[in-house]
Amino acid sequence: MVSTVPNALLLASLPDLSTPHFLSPVIITAATSAQKRLVIVLYSPLFTSPNGEVRESVISHTERWDDVQRLLTFTYVQATKAAQELDKVLLEVDVLLKTVNEGLPEFSVETNAVFRVQGDTVAPLLSLPVPQHYVAPDMDAELHHQPLTSSTRDVSYPPLYPVTALGGTFDHLHAGHKILLSMGAWITSERLIVGITGDELLKNKAYKHVLEDIQTRKDRVRNFLTLFRPGIVYEIVIISDVYGPTGWDPNIQALVVSAETMSGAKAIISHRASQSLPALEIFIIDVISPTSSKLDHEDHEILKQTKMSSTFIREWISKQASGED
Repeated sequence: MVSTVPNALLLASLPDLSTPHFLSPVIITAATSAQKRLVIVLYSPLFTSPNGEVRESVISHTERWDDVQRLLTFTYVQATKAAQELDKVLLEVDVLLKTVNEGLPEFSVETNAVFRVQGDTVAPLLSLPVPQHYVAPDMDAELHHQPLTSSTRDVSYPPLYPVTALGGTFDHLHAGHKILLSMGAWITSERLIVGITGDELLKNKAYKHVLEDIQTRKDRVRNFLTLFRPGIVYEIVIISDVYGPTGWDPNIQALVVSAETMSGAKAIISHRASQSLPALEIFIIDVISPTSSKLDHEDHEILKQTKMSSTFIREWISKQASGED
């Protein structure tokens, strides 16, 4: 039995970009142990080098869009569900994608324990003076899952876009938000514009009294993005309508949206056409939807049981404050 610690780190290497079911017991063990924060670092030679250079051996970020969002979703859902089952709704979980020669990422939180996969010789060895726990992977997991066919995007798309945009409320930054932000940074080479909904548009939100103020939301978004992919310019702006900078900036080439916000994307497309602005390539985060067909049955069921919602978090905080069960 692994004792609980405030902050934990999990290091693991990936043989490919298929859903890493073998990591399930390792992720659950680490999420069960961590009380405040869990940073999961996944290493692969397929990921971009530290300086953002796209080598021949590195995958096209746009072509493998579906694979990477499925990978992130699986990892976040496994950790989030394990934490929620222990009523650790506010456990901070960060999933980072690193190439094998990057070593340990820089982050300010103190690590109290490191979790590793038994037999993993690719993830970097650490000399941190903290306990290191080796957890056996589920080597039989793949036998119980049907492999999903990778639905790659048109290879004529560039591997990265110089300027990408996305938007959201980003209240009590949770796994769903982090998947959206990660995928925006994943396909961007220079600048990611993040529109954060202003307070005036949030007056009717449920449990508004525990909604984070705009500066907190901006800071948390920037801190996460800087951790996930340093070296990109993150332009974080307050928006008061559905368009934000996409309504006037001709330099934006790509827009990242969730399946639930496609109506907003369609409005942006129409608006840009009416203003004679260049068309945007739309990238959809659709595996975080409980109706997604891109997850196999078991992962789909786990996703449906996992609450990745700011409203759920605000409700939980309100009940804790009032002493409700």
